[in-house]
Amino acid sequence: MKLADVIDELVEERGLDRAVLSSIICEGMAAAYEKRYPDLALRVEYDKKSDEIVVQIEKEVASTVMDEEKQISLKKAKFIDKDLEAGQLVWLPFDGKIGRIEILRAKQIIASKIRKVEATAIYNEFKSKEGTIIHGVIHKCERGGVVVKLGDNLAFLPKTLSIPGDKAIVGFPVRALLKEVLIEPRNENQLILDRASELFLQRLFELEIPEIFEKLVEIKKVVRIPGYKSKMAVISNDPNIDPVGTCVGVGGSRIKPILKELGTEKIDVIVWSDNLESLIKDALKPAEISRVEIENGVAHVWLDEDQRSLAIGKMGQNIALASRLTGVSIQLAQSSQSSNENESEGEQVFQDND
Repeated sequence: MKLADVIDELVEERGLDRAVLSSIICEGMAAAYEKRYPDLALRVEYDKKSDEIVVQIEKEVASTVMDEEKQISLKKAKFIDKDLEAGQLVWLPFDGKIGRIEILRAKQIIASKIRKVEATAIYNEFKSKEGTIIHGVIHKCERGGVVVKLGDNLAFLPKTLSIPGDKAIVGFPVRALLKEVLIEPRNENQLILDRASELFLQRLFELEIPEIFEKLVEIKKVVRIPGYKSKMAVISNDPNIDPVGTCVGVGGSRIKPILKELGTEKIDVIVWSDNLESLIKDALKPAEISRVEIENGVAHVWLDEDQRSLAIGKMGQNIALASRLTGVSIQLAQSSQSSNENESEGEQVFQDND
């Protein structure tokens, strides 16, 4: 195969610039020759007409040649260019050979530089999309996560950033947050995806709810335990718009596509309030709260006994989310309707870990 054919193939397969690719090949070959002939002044160029790598050596024109590797006689130089004089430098064809070790070095350098050019191209293409939701197709399932195809490029969705219970089937479409675009690949991955973060959920709402995208309804805070439940506090910037109703829709019509995306995960949407007591009551839904008192950064919450399990949730996750959403530790007590002697025994503290 001719060198031009190799370049054409790489240009077509990898979308590389022909001039850049030719330059990379010359750099690799130059490094190989420099390894074999470290004391000589050499340069390597690609001749399009002959489709060959041209290697040249720089020599000094000398009246008396003392070093044939680095000098050329004035008589011979005049045959090349009659205007050359002793002491001048001239580039001449170099016919020295290189061996298998040098050729291997050239291949390694060329491959490395091509990877770097490709990485730079991917970075420039996707960096502006970092933090947005992108669409891809599941390409391969690996032990540590899923490889997702984004057009001609591959991205990686780590298992640690996936929703528990997500089913990965090769060929199926997937939506994910482009979490990070690396300058160079790390463990062969340059585009890192995420489906487990609060930001992924927030971006889903921005895509599905026009009023949020248009900033008529604002998401104040999102907290999430992926695969179990999320809580989101919203506020309306238009007095005529109900923020919760806008997000949920009639009969849940607007939130259903988002719930479908998250599998079994549930979402509580509440109205944001600057009144912390009111916010805590709403954050503990679906439980009904009787009274909230805040003292030294701790919220003391009274509720009926039959509401206690609802407030706590499975493995304490509902109240943990409420604590993260409100930013305060929550201490559960029994309702004031309960006996005073049982009240102190029923206390349980949940600390905000954000």
